[in-house]
Amino acid sequence: MPKRALLPSGDNEAMTPGPSSDSIDKLSDSTDFLPKVPLLAIDRQNGPLREQFRQVMDDVCDSGRFVLGPDVTALENELSTILNVPHVIGCASGSDSLLLALMALHIEPGDEVILPSYTFFATASAVTRLGGTPIFADIDPSTFLIDSDDVARRITSRTRAIIPVHLFGQTVDMDALLPIANGAGIPIIEDAAQSILSTWHGRCSGGLGDMGCFSFYPTKNLGGFGDGGFLTTTRDDLADALRKLRVHGMEPRYYHDVVGINSRLDSLQAAVLRIKLPHLDQWTTKRAHNAIRYTEMVNHCELEDVITTPRIDTRGRHVWNQYVIRVADGKRDALREHLMATGVGTEIYYPVPLHLQKCFANFGWKLNDLPVTEQAAKETLALPIFAELEPAEQATVVGRIAEFFGRPPVPKQIAGMEKGSDAVSQPRQVRRTGLIGRADDVRC
Repeated sequence: MPKRALLPSGDNEAMTPGPSSDSIDKLSDSTDFLPKVPLLAIDRQNGPLREQFRQVMDDVCDSGRFVLGPDVTALENELSTILNVPHVIGCASGSDSLLLALMALHIEPGDEVILPSYTFFATASAVTRLGGTPIFADIDPSTFLIDSDDVARRITSRTRAIIPVHLFGQTVDMDALLPIANGAGIPIIEDAAQSILSTWHGRCSGGLGDMGCFSFYPTKNLGGFGDGGFLTTTRDDLADALRKLRVHGMEPRYYHDVVGINSRLDSLQAAVLRIKLPHLDQWTTKRAHNAIRYTEMVNHCELEDVITTPRIDTRGRHVWNQYVIRVADGKRDALREHLMATGVGTEIYYPVPLHLQKCFANFGWKLNDLPVTEQAAKETLALPIFAELEPAEQATVVGRIAEFFGRPPVPKQIAGMEKGSDAVSQPRQVRRTGLIGRADDVRC
């Protein structure tokens, strides 16, 4: 394993240091809060690995192999082992991974692709870039994941693919979706940009459908120092097509029988990601502990009637790229303003569903077409959930929410818990075997 990269610069929020022991002690008085809790703090993860990053970046510079070099091949092989899929193909971004997957399926103008409206823009834009028609399906109100029954209702003779999005780190109900797709002979492209290491019945996302699409964007659970992505597939024919399409459709060199795109993973990104990859399972487990701790704090503060915490499907492992609550009675925006004013970072994923975006108006979707999706867009709010988040910071987040609603504060025995305290039991979906063990303003 190489050693090595320079810590990326970022905004003030991402550079916020972890809480000191003094700040944790302050929370023994439940009326005191930390002055700031960032939504993201990527520096806390990258900082301890800084010298290893520097070394591997030096090694890449010395090698002169900057694009699809040995580090890219090694990263692809390591991911193939960890995810238990035969083929991993690196590319330039998570958005490109979606585009390449659709190109490999020969999506053409007039072809329909079913996908959720409650997701990041790239899922739908990849379809439209090829002239295809996005057919938006509604979501399950408790998980925010695509509703398989609604998918079944929207299949037509023009449907060429289904893209379930494993949103916020939780795998879609594949028990329900796979029989629908297989029965209709329609391939599945998993949008797993937010869900690396998530599982379904012990199998990792990306190996459940025909292809999986992943992102290495810095805010992801496994984030690089810029854009990057990869695809997975169990099919040899699709793997061959993807490898060719990512290099302008070239094979052999300077011979082209198809038109591809330029979407190659940089060696510097791969080298950095190889340093981080062995830590991913541990970081993911820490995120799961933070999620359980949040839910316990919400319950102690008697907030269950005003906010809804995420529901976990125990058939799979939730990897918690986001911890998204639902705020009742139209109070989401006011709560967010309160949290912002008191130094707590939050984000709304996603305020405008894709079917109501202006650029897709030509497809004829209108308000009330997807009621569950539209309700989620009005009520959901993401709280800080990164692996290095401290209990004292979580106590401040939940305490500020309780303050807004006039509810009891976080009990000091929970607020003062040390990281990894046995007071929070390990969630069932984290118990598994067979896996190795400053942010940008755009938070995809």
